[in-house]
Amino acid sequence: MLFDFQYCFFIKAVADVLKKTFGLSCLPLLVALPGSQADQLKLYSINTGSFVYHLTGNHGQYTEKFDNDFYSVERKFSEDSKYSVLVGTMKNSFDDRCIAIGMRRDWAESNTGWVFKGVYGYTGEFFFDAFKHCGDDGSYADFKKVTGIGFSPYIYHAIQYNFTDYFGVESGIIIPSVFVITVQWSFR
Repeated sequence: MLFDFQYCFFIKAVADVLKKTFGLSCLPLLVALPGSQADQLKLYSINTGSFVYHLTGNHGQYTEKFDNDFYSVERKFSEDSKYSVLVGTMKNSFDDRCIAIGMRRDWAESNTGWVFKGVYGYTGEFFFDAFKHCGDDGSYADFKKVTGIGFSPYIYHAIQYNFTDYFGVESGIIIPSVFVITVQWSFR
C-alpha cells in the first residue's frame, strides 16, 4: 500500500511540473511507467521548495527567496551509486524560466543522515518556448554572446540532512555567492 501511494505521488509531481512548465498533459507518462518497475522508483527523488538569496551585490534586484520556482526530478544510477542525474526547471536571477540539467555526486555521507554533495550542471535555454528568454541577462547573456546559447554553468555544494528515508533538507552555495535551501522527497 505504501508503494502505491509513493508511485502516485511521484507521477502526480512529475505531471504537475510538466503541465506548469510546458502545458503538457501527463497521460502518456502514466502509460509509460508500468507497475513492474517498482524497484526503479526508489532511485527517484523530487527536489522542491528552494529558498535562494544572493549574498553579494544584492540591492533587491534579483528573483530570490521562494520566487525562483525550482523543481527537479533526480535519478540515481543505482541504489548504491554516489551519482545521480537531475532534470528540472527554475527561474534564474532575472526572472527568466530556464531548464536545469545536472549531475550530482555525493562526496561524503554518514550513517546518521548527513550527506555532503555537489551538483554540477547546465542552467539555460532549451528548444521549448518556455526557456527562450533564459539567456537575456547576466552571465547567461555573456555566455550567449560567446556560444550562441544563453546558459550559466552551475557548481553547487551543499550539506543535506535526511530526516527520514523519504525527506531531506539541504543548504549550500551556488558558486560564487548564491545561498540555497531546498527540500528533497525520495522514494526509497
